This record gives sequence, C-alpha cells and structure tokens, in this order.
Amino acid sequence: MTRRFKIEETGFPDLAGLMLVTVQALKEIGGSAAISELDEKVVEVEGCSEEEQSYMMVDGNSPRLNYYLAWARTYLKKGGALENSRKGVWALTSLGSSINSYAETKAIYEAVQVEEREKARGKRLAKLKSAEIEKGSTGEKNGDLGPENNPKNEQDASWDEQLLSVLRSMDPSAFERLAQRLLREAGFTKVEVRGKSGDGGIDGVGVLRVNLVSFQVYFQCKRYKGGVAAGEIRDFRGAMQGRADKGLFITTGHYTAQANDEATRDGATAIDLIDGGRLCELLKINNLGVTTEMVEQVTIHPEWFKEI
Repeated sequence: MTRRFKIEETGFPDLAGLMLVTVQALKEIGGSAAISELDEKVVEVEGCSEEEQSYMMVDGNSPRLNYYLAWARTYLKKGGALENSRKGVWALTSLGSSINSYAETKAIYEAVQVEEREKARGKRLAKLKSAEIEKGSTGEKNGDLGPENNPKNEQDASWDEQLLSVLRSMDPSAFERLAQRLLREAGFTKVEVRGKSGDGGIDGVGVLRVNLVSFQVYFQCKRYKGGVAAGEIRDFRGAMQGRADKGLFITTGHYTAQANDEATRDGATAIDLIDGGRLCELLKINNLGVTTEMVEQVTIHPEWFKEI
C-alpha cells in the first residue's frame, strides 16, 4: 500500500495526505466518529507504526500524529468537508463524502491557506488604521494558518497540559501513591502499592466491588511522555496472569492503536487503559490537586434602562 503521509520525529508532514486519509477513515467507519475512534482508524487505514505514534511535539504533551490529525480536521472543516458537534463527534458533509483524491484535499488545503492569509492581512490593516504604530514596528508577518505557524508557549498551555507537566515531574513512588488515592476515590478497597517490591512490573493491587461481585484488579502506573506500545501491555498481562481478574494501566502518555487492540484481545485477561487526558479528567472530577472555579460574568444592557 502506498503511504499518503509519514510522521517523523521532526519536520512537517504532508497535511493534504493526512486530510485524505481522515476522509477515507470516516467513510469506512460510517461517516462520523469521535476523535479517538477516528484517530485509531487512520492508524489502521494508513498502517502507521508504533514508532510513528510515539513521536511527541516539542512541548512533550502532544503526540505528533494526533496533533497533525487535529490540523487535518481543522482544514477539512474550514473547507466545508467536515463538521463537528459540541460533543466532539466529527462527520463528513456532502462535500466530504464526495472526496476521493489527493488533488481534492490539496485544493482545500491551499484554498484555506489563501483565505486565512487574507483574513490575517485584513486584521493587520485594521489594527494599523485604529492605533498609533511606532516607527519600525509595521513589518509584515506570515499569516498562514497551520501548525508550523502556531507555536505554543508555556503561558498558552491548557490546564491539562500544565497538569501533565506536574505529574511527569513527580517522584515515581509519589505517582504510585497518587494512583492509589485515585483508585480509592473511585470506589476501590484494599488498595496496596507494591511498586518497590519488584513484583514483575506490578505497581499495586485493589479490590473493586460491582453490586454483589468483587474483582481483584492489578494496576501499573507509568509517567510517560510518548506512547505506550503493545509490548508493554503484553508484559503487564504476563506479570498479572493467573493472579487477578482484571488489569488497569495508568499513564501520563498515550496508547498506540496496537496497544489498545492488545488490551482487549480475545481470550486474554482484559486490561483497562487510562491515558494522560483521561487521568487529568479523573483528577479534576475527584478534586485531587485540581480546583475548578466558576467565574461570574455580569453584562450591562444600557438599552434596557433607556426604555424605562
């Protein structure tokens, strides 16, 4: 099979190729999908290696593949080929359903680039007209839409990226204790950390009661920046084989598509996977080191007072 794109440790991939595979993956799924489902289908359709899935962006928080797939969806949406709901479900439009060639996605990519350059130019001109510009500060800047022109600094980092940075800097034993606390908050009992015992990669064990039935669950928690591969899931399963009813793997990184498949392989002990994004959500839900504040916004309507 001829590859439409390739993710490397550095450099900018062929976004038009990513866009084409995204459309193809959506067609095979049925026209709509959640982001995680869509990304996994792209991996399957394109045959992306686990190495490609493990490459990270410079900030260490975003897998390069998923980052550029997000940009592919953005271009397709701006070009009218995709739409998305508030719940994060992406779907093909009638235009998207008609796309079958690289030339078509390339045309959308270039058209959106031109449109964004014009918008950026218009904004700069409006700013120049409305404010005093110091001499020498009116130089043109590249207004292209695209990940190569969208650098992120530390101040722009979202709350979950900041949290992941904190989690990855934790001492391994402290991270295991955090996992222990999280499991207890989730309803586990008899949660024991075994990370220092050299117990075949098992970091801990707990008991989860569901109605009248209890399950012994072994867990492993690892502070990763990249992707957890299928081999690591197999190793974990081997360590817990015959000793537990279920397994739980917790990481600050992400899982390759092959790792997800391995976790739910038929005939093998099931292993539930919690990646960095889900871990952040769970910590937020349980108020573990994360506080959510509701900000009151007051809006005045002068016209209402004029009608009194």
